[in-house]
Amino acid sequence: ALRQVRSNFEAPPGFNPIKLAGMAGLTGMKAELIEPISMKSPEDWKEIVKQLQDWGEVPPPDSVTKLTTENSERGIVAVIEADEDWVAEFLPWGSDGLLKVRSRNAPDGSDVPLGGYTWNGRDIVILRKAISKDENSEDSLVKKLQQDDLESCVRILGDAGKCLGKFHSSMRELRELPPDQKRWNSRNERIEGLLRAQFIWRAPYTKEQPCTVSLLDVRISDFSGDNLRIGAPRLSDALIPHESEKPAMRDLASLVHDLSRLHHREETNLQLKELRMALIEGWRETAPDEWASENAFYSHKGGMAIWEYEQCLMDVLEASSNQSGAPQPAVGTLLYVKMYQKRMFNNRTFAGLSFIAFFFGGSSLINQFPPSLTELIPTLAFFAVGYFCLKTYRGMSPSPEIPFSEV
Repeated sequence: ALRQVRSNFEAPPGFNPIKLAGMAGLTGMKAELIEPISMKSPEDWKEIVKQLQDWGEVPPPDSVTKLTTENSERGIVAVIEADEDWVAEFLPWGSDGLLKVRSRNAPDGSDVPLGGYTWNGRDIVILRKAISKDENSEDSLVKKLQQDDLESCVRILGDAGKCLGKFHSSMRELRELPPDQKRWNSRNERIEGLLRAQFIWRAPYTKEQPCTVSLLDVRISDFSGDNLRIGAPRLSDALIPHESEKPAMRDLASLVHDLSRLHHREETNLQLKELRMALIEGWRETAPDEWASENAFYSHKGGMAIWEYEQCLMDVLEASSNQSGAPQPAVGTLLYVKMYQKRMFNNRTFAGLSFIAFFFGGSSLINQFPPSLTELIPTLAFFAVGYFCLKTYRGMSPSPEIPFSEV
C-alpha cells in the first residue's frame, strides 16, 4: 500500500501538497498529489483560482454563487452555479500536459473541457458546462449484456470504436512521430519490477504504431452514441508517469480491456470474442488505414496484445496501491501471459525454417550463378519453402479479437 510521507514540493495557494510512498513490496513507488484545502463556498473557489492561470472559457470567479462537491476515484468534482452551471474536475496528480491539445483538436461534437486552470505548467482543474445527458454507452451496453442481446451490443460497441477511430484520425493530422519502443519497453519493465512480476514482455513494435496524441485511458462510459468525452487521467499515470507519447493502438487496447471488465462483471451468455471483434472492427473503419492495418495488429511484434498486457499491469498496480484486492479480469488474464508467449515462441520454428530455406536458396543461387535450368530447380524449391514457412509464421500470429485465455 501507499502511505503519506512528508511532502517536499510546492503546491499552489489554497491547496495541500500530499506525497505518497510505497511500503513493503511497493518500495520505489511514489505519487505527488495536491487537493484543495477547502471547497465549501464561493469564497473558497475564488481563493483557490486566484493564483492560478486560466485557459479557454471559465466562469468569472465573482459570478459563482454556489458550490456542490463530490469525490470520485479521479479527484474532486464540483458543480458550480454561476451565470451558467459548470462542472469542475480537480486533477490531484495533474496530467501529461496534453489535455488542452486533445480538447482543442478533438472531432466536432466531442465532450471536451472548455477551459481550466494551471499552475507552473501543471493542470489543476478542467471545466465544462453542465448539460443534461442521455445514458452513456456503458449504461446501454450493460442492459444489453444482461439481456444477451448480441445485435444491440455489436451496434453499441461498433459506434464506440468508430468514435475512437475518428479521434485518432484527427490526432494524426496534428502529430505522428516514430515509435518510441525503448521508453515503452522501459515503462513495462518498471511496472514489472514494482509488482515483482514472474514474467516479462518486450516487443520491437512496428512502424504502424507511431507516437501520437492519445487519450491514455479510455472507458466505454466515455462514449455516448457517437460522442467522446475527454476527462481526467487515471491513478496509474501518477504512480508511473508517462515519459513519451503513445500510439493509438494503446487507446484501443484500453477500451477493449474495459470491455473485458464489463463482460466479467455482468452475467451474460455472450461470447467475449464476438464483442471484441465488433469494437475492433468499428475502430478500424474510421482510424487511419496504416494504424489499423494487419501489420499494426501483428502480435509477434507486440500488436494490441502487449498494450492489453500493460493495461492489466496498471490495474494490478492501482489495486496494490490502495489495497482493494485482486482486480479482475486483469489478474486472470495475466495468468495466461506465459502460455500466450510460449505459443508465439513456438511459432518461431516456422520463422527459423523460413530463414534457413531462404539462406540455402540464396547460397545456391550465388554459388551456381549463372545457374542452368536444372540447377535452378532446387534454388526455386528453397525459395518456395521459405515463402511458405514465412506466410505460415505470420498467419499463426494470434488475432486481436481472441482473448488471452482462448489462445
